Amino acid sequence: MTACAIEPAATEEDDGAPRPGCTITADGAYAARLARAGDSWLPERWTLDGPEPYAVPLPGSQPEEPGTEVQPMRDGRVLIRRAVAGRHVFSLLYPTGPDTGELPLGSVECPDEGTRLRLLPPAPGGRRAYALAVGARSTAVWLVAGGDFGPEHLAEVPGRCSGGAWLDRTGRMLALDRELGGRTKAVVVDLERGGEVSPLLQIAADSDDRVLLADVDSGLLLIRSDAPSPGEHRLGWGVLGSALPVRFPECLRVAACAVTPFAIQPEQVLTPESCAVALRIDGPLGSWVGVWRPAERRMHHLPAPEGWLTGTGLWTPGGVLRLPYATEAAPCAVAEVQIPAVPPRALGPGPTALGTPVPRELPEEEPPQPVTPRPVPLQQAPQARHVTN
Repeated sequence: MTACAIEPAATEEDDGAPRPGCTITADGAYAARLARAGDSWLPERWTLDGPEPYAVPLPGSQPEEPGTEVQPMRDGRVLIRRAVAGRHVFSLLYPTGPDTGELPLGSVECPDEGTRLRLLPPAPGGRRAYALAVGARSTAVWLVAGGDFGPEHLAEVPGRCSGGAWLDRTGRMLALDRELGGRTKAVVVDLERGGEVSPLLQIAADSDDRVLLADVDSGLLLIRSDAPSPGEHRLGWGVLGSALPVRFPECLRVAACAVTPFAIQPEQVLTPESCAVALRIDGPLGSWVGVWRPAERRMHHLPAPEGWLTGTGLWTPGGVLRLPYATEAAPCAVAEVQIPAVPPRALGPGPTALGTPVPRELPEEEPPQPVTPRPVPLQQAPQARHVTN
């Protein structure tokens, strides 16, 4: 067992990224969220892989706190993390007729004052779930569901870690953004070798380099770094295990807006430049959706459906973006957007429906050649400052 300081409800992750409206399993079959029930909150599981999406409420014996975390598992149960008397208590919830069944898994306590604990993104396979306990000088990785004897301490990583992206299909290689010595660099933690840490991304010695999203099939990495523009953290992309430079497209810069990637099109093996990427854009006029491919010279700006569970969605292999939303008339629904496979050759300067200027298409350039991802992490990542696609 182990006690982390119980953080208040928050709208941002530890690294400043906005929290998504729900969490979706790696295979896209289930989602889970905290839903409002009057003035209180209750867990809700969404089934997404059937003919029509539907939601199952999973109320407990009392309302949940706003900071409670939920995560769907592959078998349809929902993992819940509650803050109880200075501990983080984990259980699996499942429907049992009109009631909610609950399987206690144990708790984690963190002895260091100020340590914060949160769930990591759903792991491949969906049978296990992990949590990150961030302390003043080190970060612990915990297996909190799917083990044999309750929560299990897997690794202790020097430094303060945030983020979390899975780099393989087995849930072994975990990318974390580690703050150490005043700089943040992405590292790989091998969970089957006692938490062995190796470098993943280093663009410049004095830059902050984070991995935001990773795709196992293509090796595409979405990163954020201040290397190309000191004082400004820009979005870029690279390929895991590739010698190609990291690129920072101008079209991913949206004035006065925060841009956060949340989904990559799967099953684009050996063709990372063709993967469609969905991005959450938060600006003065609200939140909407951006869609972009590394091979393109522009970002498509799309209005989000009313009631969008902001920052969440998934791609089908065929290029359909599915966005979950909930309204009074449709309490569990998914909007589907088909993105053209081939971008238009020319783009006018007109604004989108939300008033955000769309960048003009830049002159044609040769797209990067497909590179077979190597099974080892990228050690160094040269940057291409001149590339603006």
